[in-house]
Amino acid sequence: MGLLSLKYRRPQHVDREDFRRRTSDLSLDEKRDASLSSGPSGASSGIPDALTFEKIMNGGTCPPCTIRDFMNYLVYIEHSAENLQFFLWYRDYVKRFNDATTSDIALAPEWTKAMEEDAITKIQKDAAGKIKKDNTPAAAIFKGTCFEKPAESVIENKDPFWTPPATADSGDALSILSGTRTISTYQTHTRDAFSAAGAKQPFTIQPFRAEINRVIATYIVDDAPRQLNLSAREMKAVVQALSYTTHPSAFRSLARNIENTLRKQAHPNFIRWTICNGNPARVTFACGLGVGTILVSTLGAILLALSGAKRGWRALLAIGWVIGIATLITACKGMCVVLHGMHHRHVRPWELFDDNSDHASQEELRESKRSFESFGSGNSYEDEPWVVKYDRRNVVCKVFDRQVWIQEPALRQIQDTIFVQSMLSALLGAAILTAVFVAVPAGDYY
Repeated sequence: MGLLSLKYRRPQHVDREDFRRRTSDLSLDEKRDASLSSGPSGASSGIPDALTFEKIMNGGTCPPCTIRDFMNYLVYIEHSAENLQFFLWYRDYVKRFNDATTSDIALAPEWTKAMEEDAITKIQKDAAGKIKKDNTPAAAIFKGTCFEKPAESVIENKDPFWTPPATADSGDALSILSGTRTISTYQTHTRDAFSAAGAKQPFTIQPFRAEINRVIATYIVDDAPRQLNLSAREMKAVVQALSYTTHPSAFRSLARNIENTLRKQAHPNFIRWTICNGNPARVTFACGLGVGTILVSTLGAILLALSGAKRGWRALLAIGWVIGIATLITACKGMCVVLHGMHHRHVRPWELFDDNSDHASQEELRESKRSFESFGSGNSYEDEPWVVKYDRRNVVCKVFDRQVWIQEPALRQIQDTIFVQSMLSALLGAAILTAVFVAVPAGDYY
């Protein structure tokens, strides 16, 4: 494979909270248009066609860009694996629902777009009415009583014997679910969710109802083990839809938002992170080595300029500047030129101890398999054996950690392009420095 364009730029880092804030401000129609226009991630965003979201999801990539690598990134780096776990479950659920031929499928009608918009409109009106009800009448009811809100002057006195009255609950009704986690059954959790959302209890004879209850208890309600990052409005809307039907269309809005997050936020960040072939210790070492080489070469040029040596000798320092500048630029992009020369990368910390013992290997396989299960515990990894072992490793060991070959051709192509860009920049920088020092008259100080 050849190089990419020399104008190539890595995918920009997309902040998760900023992306969430920007997308939450969109209307329903704008979100739908955004998801329709998302499409495959192309080279214009720094992601070649061989590493698009679809290619990774369909198993068309090699390590370290496979769906398993993507899942590990979301678990250990971005801490948002629940999005991919829900996405994989939903994709499988749609296929299984559409392939079902049992007669009870008729009991799960489609949740239409009109019904979705009506539900969201009603939720917004109820929320606006509740805010008005909580703020205005309460003050009038308690006016003139000992429960009246004190004036600012009273508050400023900070009377230790004055106790402010309990305010009306202005939070979303779904917040009551946080105190009802004592009964560990999916039925109880979902029943509470339907009640809190103001929805009717669903028919239990609907197809896949038990599985949907597990989804609600695992991904949607408050304090769920894999709770998705949903607003109160989004949570109410999907719960009301699921109280009506188990048809996949009930997840339409939620699935669209999750897929949009994976495509436009998690996927670019994953590719950007995967381009780095060294761990933080190695990249820091490479950065220091580049800076040191530049400084030593510059010091040598200064000494030659102050001496009586011929100017041609100063040009030899260009070699050091080229090496130093190229090393520094690639290190700033998370790459080590030595590892790149072999097309190697450091193994990840959670992969490092696989070969130490059968127990460690089995433990890693078990944790990896668990992350692909649709239902289960949360995605916390603090108790995994590799965490303590890796923390105990000294810096030198981390700098020279075990290496593996990069199998994905498209990733090697990206790294080759970045290396060539760094070399061209280094040649330009070295040429300028060489011209400056060669042009300086000899000092003849020694």
